Amino acid sequence: MHLILGLTAGIILGVISFDIFPEIIKLTGTLGVNSTYPMIALVVGFMVFHVAEKLLLVHHGHEDNYGPHTHPTIGKFQALALAGHSFLDGVGIGLGFQISSTIGIFIALAVIAHDFADGLNTVSLMLRHKNTDKKALQFLFVDAFAPVVGGFSTFFFTLSEKTLLMYLGFFAGFLLYIGVSDILPEAHSKNSSMKTVAMTTLGIIFIFIITRFI
Repeated sequence: MHLILGLTAGIILGVISFDIFPEIIKLTGTLGVNSTYPMIALVVGFMVFHVAEKLLLVHHGHEDNYGPHTHPTIGKFQALALAGHSFLDGVGIGLGFQISSTIGIFIALAVIAHDFADGLNTVSLMLRHKNTDKKALQFLFVDAFAPVVGGFSTFFFTLSEKTLLMYLGFFAGFLLYIGVSDILPEAHSKNSSMKTVAMTTLGIIFIFIITRFI
């Protein structure tokens, strides 16, 4: 699992560096927009998901201060929050395709790689709070279906090019956060080795090569 997560982190970093950033640079030139604005959107995207994740884990960080207890309802709320996050991932894919097929494909690739970890987190949160296996599986299906619904929703609205530029910055910040602050540390939390580093490097090289051919 840690090798898969290492590869996922590399794929996400590659998508940001070799696909989304070049598109941002191209759009700022084409639209005559100050490059500072999409970078502000990037920081906002990074911080929004950072704050959201920490708010979900505030009580979890103090679990050792309490006696034995469980939170089945909290586990459900946390799993639903991940499903909401996955829905926005789907919206991200749809909006990416509004910019270009290449952007859409690579955002989809990054989201699929990331949502694999989201599915693991959904089940672990449910089981950690003593929900049943059946209930955990139900919430896993909700999380898996959410990106499909999110992507489908973008058939019903479009955004201007300047708005899409800001969105790209925001989504790059989001991907940067989950890649370097979430998935990569998790990849090295257990069984950390040079193999994990090699898998991350492989993910980066893979996206670099693919973007050169498309």
